[in-house]
Amino acid sequence: MEGLIFVCLILFAIVLIMWREYVGNRQFLKNKLAQIYAGYGVLPERTYGAEELVRISMYYQKHQRADQIDDITWNDLNLDAVYQRLNICLSAAGDEYLYYRLRTPAQNADELSRMEERIRFFMEQEEERHRLQKICFQLGRTGKHSIYEYLDHLDLLGERKSGNYFFWDFLVLLSIGGMFLSLPVGLICLFGVLCHNLIGYFKEFRQVEPYVTSFAYVRRLLLGTEELGKADCKEIGEELAAVREINRKMRGFLKSSYLITAAGQGSGNPLEVILDYLRMMFYLDLIRFNKALHELRKYMGEVDRLITVVGQLECAVAIGSFRKSLGEDWCVPKLCEEAGRGLFLRAKGLYHPLLQEAVANDLNAKKGVLLTGSNASGKSTFLRAVAVNALLSQTVHTCAAASYKAPFYRIYSSMSLRDDLAGGDSYYMVEIKSIKRIIDHVGQKNERPVLCFVDEVLRGTNTVERIAASTQIMKKLAAGSALCFAATHDIELTKLLRQEYDNYHFEERIEEDDIFFPYLLMEGPASTRNAIALLRMLQYDEGITDEAEAMAERFLQEGNWRI
Repeated sequence: MEGLIFVCLILFAIVLIMWREYVGNRQFLKNKLAQIYAGYGVLPERTYGAEELVRISMYYQKHQRADQIDDITWNDLNLDAVYQRLNICLSAAGDEYLYYRLRTPAQNADELSRMEERIRFFMEQEEERHRLQKICFQLGRTGKHSIYEYLDHLDLLGERKSGNYFFWDFLVLLSIGGMFLSLPVGLICLFGVLCHNLIGYFKEFRQVEPYVTSFAYVRRLLLGTEELGKADCKEIGEELAAVREINRKMRGFLKSSYLITAAGQGSGNPLEVILDYLRMMFYLDLIRFNKALHELRKYMGEVDRLITVVGQLECAVAIGSFRKSLGEDWCVPKLCEEAGRGLFLRAKGLYHPLLQEAVANDLNAKKGVLLTGSNASGKSTFLRAVAVNALLSQTVHTCAAASYKAPFYRIYSSMSLRDDLAGGDSYYMVEIKSIKRIIDHVGQKNERPVLCFVDEVLRGTNTVERIAASTQIMKKLAAGSALCFAATHDIELTKLLRQEYDNYHFEERIEEDDIFFPYLLMEGPASTRNAIALLRMLQYDEGITDEAEAMAERFLQEGNWRI
């Protein structure tokens, strides 16, 4: 009777531990989901490490195309920060697809129309949005490595067979049977076989352990999309049909992967501890690993498709949240495909989405734009605002503007350049290589026109050659299928390029020894300058500022320099 009571107490303790763990997990999930749902339409607060940004780019690396945003343009426009401003994704699939989306401008209206349907669906259907967010949260991420890094290295495992494991399992059973003939001999044999199996298990498991993360992620992906596939939503019917078909094909992997993905989770559940020892002694999870590996290798394309579908859906949620976070100050762009309409870009109330108190500007560019203005007046920020919105229009179908209309473009920039110390290139060499890549893409047959942005054309060389070469480069861009926005301090270019480019400028106001920048776009070339005034405001010696100002005035009147 005492023994029975003891056993009952042990069983009660096990059940109590399992129940507390279950209740705790449910409460954690409930609290976390409430936080996630409340964060829709709110500025993301997530921080990113360098390794994480590398992982996030892997889907893009695996799906590169010729018309994607190149590294120079990505860095010029600080698109890592734009990505972080948009990203509220909860899964690795969403993280990586959103990054890919921002680097892959759509080149036709059909692609954007399909995306818009998904965005609108999740913006309007809160219950379905919450359902997807819950699935994506449970799907989670893969740690410091992308799922694609794991999948790419599956071939390194070679052809794995389980015959050796079955042989040693048979010896365990044989030793147990031998105990009925001779207990001491059977125990010795069983002890020896189990020691061999434990040592062998840890040796083998170290080889496959890096891939357990990928197996677990694919398994969570299948389970999550299986739940998602139960929905009946015509707005995302195409995506739901795809996940149902993929789940049907990969049922074998789902069955084979349970033991290996459950191993070593360390939940503290007494039953899991017992199961862990059974796995080790009988190689159970390694046997199932080999089976799951075989199944996964057959359906690598389906896994990629599943990641894409989940990424597309979660990306739509992130875009909807981005729109809501902008309040009323956003629009769905109008992108034109009709031939013969010429190059143009029209926008009202356009601003940079990363700025908290941005000044909005209107723009009606029917040909290239040459932008002049004094230091810190807003030229570079305006160029980036136009470029970022042009990119957002073709990637996430959303603009930080009251209205936006333009053709589909291929987008390039040459703005935030620096010396290439590793490659041995000076700033000027880096600059002319950067501009050359834009010229090479202008006028290509059967390609979309180019929309390009250049800040301070050829700033890395002397004035005479800079103006001469800049003039010819800008004429070349204007003559091809390119709409070019360029900022310059060389006022001479406004006259030399007046036939090819419209002139706009930003100006400053100096009042009571202080300088103000309204950041409003004005027509025509700049007529003011502030470099010397800024020296005076910082209390440079009057001899420097007075003489400098006198020299500048003499040059403007006479056209040559003299002291």
